[in-house]
Amino acid sequence: MASWFSPKYGLRSILRLPRTLFSASANRVHKNNEYQQTKINEVQNEEGEDKNDGFNPGAPPPFKIAEIRNAIPKHCWIKNPWRSMSYVFRDILVVAALAASAEYFNNWVFWIFYWAAQGTMFWAIFVLGHDCGHGSFSNSQKLNSIVGHLLHSFILVPYNGWRISHRTHHQNHGHVENDESWHPLTEKVYRNMDDTSRSLRFTVPFPMFAYPIYLWRRSPGKKGSHFDPNSDLFAPNERSCVVISTLCWMTMAASLVVCSCVVGPIRVIKLYGIPYWIFVMWLDMVTYLHHHGHEQKLPWYRGEEWSYLRGGLTTVDRDYGWINNIHHDIGTHVIHHLFPQIPHYHLVEATKAAKHVLGKYYREPKKSGPLPIHLVGNLINSMKQDHYVSDSGEVVYYQTDDQLFEKSKNKSE
Repeated sequence: MASWFSPKYGLRSILRLPRTLFSASANRVHKNNEYQQTKINEVQNEEGEDKNDGFNPGAPPPFKIAEIRNAIPKHCWIKNPWRSMSYVFRDILVVAALAASAEYFNNWVFWIFYWAAQGTMFWAIFVLGHDCGHGSFSNSQKLNSIVGHLLHSFILVPYNGWRISHRTHHQNHGHVENDESWHPLTEKVYRNMDDTSRSLRFTVPFPMFAYPIYLWRRSPGKKGSHFDPNSDLFAPNERSCVVISTLCWMTMAASLVVCSCVVGPIRVIKLYGIPYWIFVMWLDMVTYLHHHGHEQKLPWYRGEEWSYLRGGLTTVDRDYGWINNIHHDIGTHVIHHLFPQIPHYHLVEATKAAKHVLGKYYREPKKSGPLPIHLVGNLINSMKQDHYVSDSGEVVYYQTDDQLFEKSKNKSE
């Protein structure tokens, strides 16, 4: 989602990470969809993942987006600003209570609990700001902007800069070149990376710290910054909005510096710094798994094969157990990608209503225990196997660098 590697593909491209599953035995991707699916099914049968049932995830769906929209109850589209604000107040109260409790108990056992809990709450705050960015928080653009700036600035996210680039992501989801975040490297780009860059980029946990660098440097092969109003990300009429968000970000950063001078940097790191980095890890993990790591091989598109509907159908729902409610059901992601106007508190119901239309294009998420430990395996396996896609072809799947795969497997053993 960002880049530590320039187009020369040195240390700056780490932030541009791989996408969904494709095993080592599937070596070449072809333009012909029927042939692609035959090879994919062979791999799936060898690995015992998914027996051939004739379903081709890269084929155009037999339904239109209007059919999905019509299946969703009308009340799911209604935005209730009071209900949205209640979640904001809830999360702020929890954040304040956790910080006060950490100060009161002030022992290492509680600090460890605090860091995990508070980092998760920072992630929940991001999701509410994310709703503001989509306009699903309320019908008031002013309210969305005020709340979005307050929430995102608190966790050092430039609200408008992120909002605009995230809009680009939704408008181009599933497109190899045009997607804004977490889209694949082409084989040519991948082969030009040095060995160290490849290892860091595809080895957990290093990619899980990508987000702040992505904000500063954007994704590999793309120029600009979420803080720079003159970036390619923004149209001329959006530049003033970017300046406002950058100033808000700077105000929060300056506030943290002042607090460090007043109460000491260690205290600020314990109360804010460590939870911030846990929030970053949540954000990178969740957003990566929205588009990668499913047991079934999922396509990416180019050219005329890409459409908004087909791109959205390659996103993946995830179950996070107890975390579902805490982070506002952001794991219910397929319907969100197709219809980002739907408030988060209606996503579960909307998904249930649309399943009969989506058919096999909807992949039921594996049920989680209280904590989503099972997703760590999906993340690690995807990082080991999803390295690049073909330089050509309009329907492509992730391929595996056998050498890097063996190296990562040996490390894990």
